[in-house]
Amino acid sequence: MVSSTRTPAVFLGHGSPTNAIEDNECTRAWARIAERIARPKAILSISAHWYTRGTYVTAMANPRTIHDFGAGLPAPLFSLQYPAPGDPALARRIQSLLAPLPVALDERWGLDHGTWSVLLKAYPEADIPVVQLSIDATRPGAWHHQLGRQLRPLRDEGVLILGTGNVVHNLGVMEWSPHAEPYDWATRFNDYVIESIRDDQPERLFDGSALGRDAALSIPSPDHYLPLLYVLGARHPGDRALIEPDHIVLKSLSMMSFMLDDRPTTA
Repeated sequence: MVSSTRTPAVFLGHGSPTNAIEDNECTRAWARIAERIARPKAILSISAHWYTRGTYVTAMANPRTIHDFGAGLPAPLFSLQYPAPGDPALARRIQSLLAPLPVALDERWGLDHGTWSVLLKAYPEADIPVVQLSIDATRPGAWHHQLGRQLRPLRDEGVLILGTGNVVHNLGVMEWSPHAEPYDWATRFNDYVIESIRDDQPERLFDGSALGRDAALSIPSPDHYLPLLYVLGARHPGDRALIEPDHIVLKSLSMMSFMLDDRPTTA
């Protein structure tokens, strides 16, 4: 393991909540990413599933595990717990970094499945403090990217900035077959996002509504897309994008994940 004083920033395509009880290519990739990062002091998660008006940050000492999904999913999911501690001091630090934006300290939310379903695979011991930041649904993409830039100092304080969503997320046209080939438009948009990340051109991704039909089909709602922009905002010059995995499942759900890291790719 190569040591570094700067913690990577990560975006994970979280997919179905059932990943929390499965062993597959994606869950193994999340574990490998966590192994490379080692142990951060704390985790700041921006999850697609806390979509609000205004900006909130969890500030409780012991956030609850939220089972925010439908009753038709496998019963074992509803008994899973991720009892990671919170970090009220980190919540206040986030407030200060985002000032003068008003950020409310929240005592009600907790950890939704966008956060705990991936952390259960990445850090199964649940012993690293976790804080969630909400996504203000009323703001444009460039604004969310700017918040990521303001949060960037956390990476030099040992905090893992984690965005969790899906860059292609169209549940209305999914096909529930593990062998279904992706839609052409989903593949094109997924590739466009990957190219923009590799070329360090985040501005190409700010306005999904201006990116044409492929983007319109891939992002029918921006909630799962916007976490990507926070992570790209937290990018430092010299960070490489390590992309794994980058495939699409069920025809219209991208599992593309990446880590921004300034360390050599080999120890």
